[in-house]
Amino acid sequence: MANFSQSELNSIREVVSSHQTMSSKLSTYASQCQDPNIKQMFNQAGQDAQKSAQNLIQML
Repeated sequence: MANFSQSELNSIREVVSSHQTMSSKLSTYASQCQDPNIKQMFNQAGQDAQKSAQNLIQML
């Protein structure tokens, strides 16, 4: 584990939170879509955002 300053940890937490929020919103948008291509695009983007959040958490 890297040694992060408190300021860096706070910034990472904010980014993680933003990615988690984005993932949740994109999943909601996907569930409301009728077009299968757009639905897939939202689902993939949501999964990517969640994966990014998980990767950042693992860094901590």
